[in-house]
Amino acid sequence: MISEEYLYAIALRECSLVGDINFHKLVRTFGSAEEAWKRAKKEYSKADGVGRKTVADIGNEDYLKFAEKEIKFCEKNQIMVRLRHLNELPYLLNECDDAPAILYQKGSFEDALPKISLVGTRNMTSYGKQFISDFFEVTKGYKCVSVSGLALGVDKEIHEQSIQHKIPTIAVLAHGFHTLYPSKNKKLSEKILEDNGALVTEFNSSRKPDRENFIQRNRIIAGLSPSTIVVETGFGGGSVSTASFANDYNREVFALPGKITDPYSQGCNQLIFQNKASSISTIKDLMDSLGFNASKEKAAELFPYSELNIQLTDSQETVYQSIKAHPQVSLDDLAQMISMASYKILPIILELELLGKVKSFSGRQFRAI
Repeated sequence: MISEEYLYAIALRECSLVGDINFHKLVRTFGSAEEAWKRAKKEYSKADGVGRKTVADIGNEDYLKFAEKEIKFCEKNQIMVRLRHLNELPYLLNECDDAPAILYQKGSFEDALPKISLVGTRNMTSYGKQFISDFFEVTKGYKCVSVSGLALGVDKEIHEQSIQHKIPTIAVLAHGFHTLYPSKNKKLSEKILEDNGALVTEFNSSRKPDRENFIQRNRIIAGLSPSTIVVETGFGGGSVSTASFANDYNREVFALPGKITDPYSQGCNQLIFQNKASSISTIKDLMDSLGFNASKEKAAELFPYSELNIQLTDSQETVYQSIKAHPQVSLDDLAQMISMASYKILPIILELELLGKVKSFSGRQFRAI
């Protein structure tokens, strides 16, 4: 039987101007969702930054009736209700300032296991599919949990490869548990639950998969893991927003580079170019960065190459040799060393990253590989 605190939490969160941040302010001020429900309308001034409009519909009996129905729905469908203010969220997600006040969950996962979020376009290419296959082939020897969004394309491949390699996977939904979107992934969602994975969402059963929910959903994908990998995405794709959330949360972001003419590599290349993601040059390098320390035998290079068969242009050679001689060199220092404007150097560095010769780090610093 779900306690009354959950009832009041659902009712409070349903109020029109009580978002996740205001919810947190109210329960922090009044000690519980139940006390906030009963007192906030009259005593709202006690809560920092909460005005009269915010609390205007707190206490509405319709929201309590809705909450009662929601709890019955959750009990009938084996859905857990997890409250942030009771420290029931996954610990990394709980660190985020805008973490959901309520998380609905089917299935379970071991929160102590390291998690890796992987996202990408619905229009996955054979290049992206091969990377995912290579990544999970290496990862299968390690205890971890994958996280993605159950969309078609890259997300679907992530969940399927996880199941195939016996890695628990979490699917973050952009709607309530009354439906499953896209419906094509219904059997996949059932398989996730059968294979020690979970489906999670911040949305109650009244919420449909509206367009704005997907961006909101992406922050949970980023918040659950210390690292996010963007496999393929176009300019302005939804995965770019996931990377932005991960950056805001001070988490690591990696992106798979590709040809500048490939539309679903352009978003990844842009993230790398803007130093919002580290370029993936080899599976081994990625695994080391993730802390998995994969063995040389298991982690083949994603972009195999020989020093002899890469012919660099004069400008590429100049930049490469300068970076090689000065590990972790900054862009400004590099520009001064070779007497070249930084805006001219950046495109060359991106070319070197695509060739697997250079790796970029935050703060516009670079190292030769």
